Amino acid sequence: MTRIRRPDVEGLVERDGVTIAWAQYGTSGPHVVLLPTWSVVDSRVWKAQVPYLAQHYRVTTFDGRGNGRSDRPRGAAAYGDDQYVADTVAVLDAAGVDAAVLVGVSMGGRWGVRVAAQHPERVRGLFAIAPSCAFATDPEPADPLPGAQPEPEPDPWADPLATTTGWAKHNKHYWLEGGPEAYDDFLRFFFGQVFSEPHSSKQIEDSIGWAHDTQPAVLVDTVAGRMGIEGAVRPAVEPFCAAVRCPVVVLHGTHDRLEPASTGVRLAELTGGRLLLVEGAGHGLQGREPVLVNREIRAFVDGLAPSGRPCSPGAGAIAPGGGGASADGAPPGRRSWTRALRRPPRALYLSSPIGLGHARRDLAIARELRTLRPDLRVDWLAQDPVTQFLTRHGEQIHPASARLASESAHVDSECGEHDLHAFQTVRRMDEILVHNMMLFLDLLDAEHYDLVVADEAWEVDHFLHENPELKRTAYAWMTDFVGWLPMPQGGPAEAALTADYNAEMIEQRARFRRLRDRSVFVGDAEDVVDLPFGEGLPNIRDWTRDNFDFAGYVTGFTPLPPEERADLRSRLGYRPDERVCIVSAGGSGVGVPLLRRVVDAVPILRRQVPDLRVVLVAGPRIDPAGLPATPGLEIRGFLPDLHQHLAVCDVAVVHGGLTTCMELTAHQRPFVYVPLQRHFEQNLHVRHRLERYRAGTCLEYDTARDPDALAAAVAAELARGPADYLPVAADGAARAARLIADVL
Repeated sequence: MTRIRRPDVEGLVERDGVTIAWAQYGTSGPHVVLLPTWSVVDSRVWKAQVPYLAQHYRVTTFDGRGNGRSDRPRGAAAYGDDQYVADTVAVLDAAGVDAAVLVGVSMGGRWGVRVAAQHPERVRGLFAIAPSCAFATDPEPADPLPGAQPEPEPDPWADPLATTTGWAKHNKHYWLEGGPEAYDDFLRFFFGQVFSEPHSSKQIEDSIGWAHDTQPAVLVDTVAGRMGIEGAVRPAVEPFCAAVRCPVVVLHGTHDRLEPASTGVRLAELTGGRLLLVEGAGHGLQGREPVLVNREIRAFVDGLAPSGRPCSPGAGAIAPGGGGASADGAPPGRRSWTRALRRPPRALYLSSPIGLGHARRDLAIARELRTLRPDLRVDWLAQDPVTQFLTRHGEQIHPASARLASESAHVDSECGEHDLHAFQTVRRMDEILVHNMMLFLDLLDAEHYDLVVADEAWEVDHFLHENPELKRTAYAWMTDFVGWLPMPQGGPAEAALTADYNAEMIEQRARFRRLRDRSVFVGDAEDVVDLPFGEGLPNIRDWTRDNFDFAGYVTGFTPLPPEERADLRSRLGYRPDERVCIVSAGGSGVGVPLLRRVVDAVPILRRQVPDLRVVLVAGPRIDPAGLPATPGLEIRGFLPDLHQHLAVCDVAVVHGGLTTCMELTAHQRPFVYVPLQRHFEQNLHVRHRLERYRAGTCLEYDTARDPDALAAAVAAELARGPADYLPVAADGAARAARLIADVL
């Protein structure tokens, strides 16, 4: 699982023989401490908060005793509230934190109240999310009737139960005696209650994984400690609430199944704090509503003076009106404002870093936009290697791009041997997506744009639909595929997951249809797969027709007329008397295994085609020196004009990426493509489109492993004769630009 922010400092602190592991992120700004919650999870519960908050503050986390890298003492007394309070103070001392804003979720909210009350000099403010405070609000049981002998009710926690349905799973005998299956059964149920909102599969999956870092016997002790039984003590919370003197903010979901919203209301009343009720939300707000939580934490911390007292409204914010320099670089205290009609139009363009295909088409569209609106300024929010390509073409990269978390590095880390489970790779990118969305929102807080163009910027589209009130400019969405699809080897579980993701998207679009001012499909309606989104869901092609405009494919170039091919071929250094095979594996590191398979096949291929010149292009993220040399093979590094080499080749070998395959199709060049294993887009969406164009020959990677089979496929494609593919539209960029310009 990708972690996009590593600790700047980490350590261990021992207290009464128990070691607690802590970590600190960020090196400047106020201190923020993210408290542990119930030890069924560790500090990774804050994964959606740490990378963003650490850009602005010094953020300290620690694993609560019983999970993560901290010790797992035995006995309920080791897990009483007093222990977690003392652990917090010990971590503050060890991490060099004199005073901090405390942020706690669930049990952490309760412990935060205790720390603020008992150590007021150490706490500047308390931010409590779905606090679990166990207020003494339940009425006393009625006295039994005289002479009645009521049957004793079984203790749902401590006694064996006759059922394991629902909350009966929260029972120590079930955990200790039911084996691993019972523990997993409880975890699935419990985290389903924590994240009760629909489409929460990733949050539930993560939490179950973290819960396997501890043992049922340890959790039995933590529950007893929380309840104040078996030697543990649980003092009433109300007196501590009355002693809190720092500012307090409480967030609580109205559909919380673990702790009713009335608990959050009561905590705000007792501490004089502010309350934000999140309508329709459950218990795990930090995971399910990360954009809301991050922005509220930041507003709270920035709104505190160094003393811990609230600042005047708006102080510390990055939007115009705050205390810092304005977006135009003016010194603190000075701001400027331009009348709307005097402002030249500005667009912020987000281009997906997964491969370079998006960059070429987006550059072509941006140029067409400037043709329609010559006064338009385009800033790019993009990542390497897209930024290399754009800079080479004179485009303006926004400085905030340097702070984006790398999606390409994450994809590289997920790769196997010519294998990328694309759907799961995106699911496991959630930490990166939250971080980059927060950066995007900060940028729009600080600067005004008339238009945002998002080419498969999944985080922006998803979180804007989750937080539609944050839309503040015209917004155009672009994609070249619609619908997450399961691969056959994923079975029913993967089919259910992809259908759930699709269902969420369909619901978002139905509810907030006007959030996108324009939805542009890069292709034609026939390029969309004719399949259902999932069981009981609409047909993808029909739904896309109803929800998108079609620009036709965008190549970013005009296909070369046959009579000009010889001249370009000569300029690129290819002789008329040789046949040229270009081998490319795209802009990421996933292509290395295919390149090596081609290297193995070159000697066989050259025996079959003696005049064949094989040029292997490593791409921007592959070191050419790491590829083995063989006679008759020419290895090159990144070629920014690769599409020109493809235009004049006699045959090509590529993986199944849409851009390269469609460039070859547009140039009417023969090619063999080898889709990445388990990559649903290449195997299903791209393959469907290429079959519609009658373009290329698909070769499964298992077949391509055999050098003889790979060489035979290339030789057969070369011998097939002139290509006769459907023509690729040459005006896609102009059509897309016109669609987008209409909303500017």
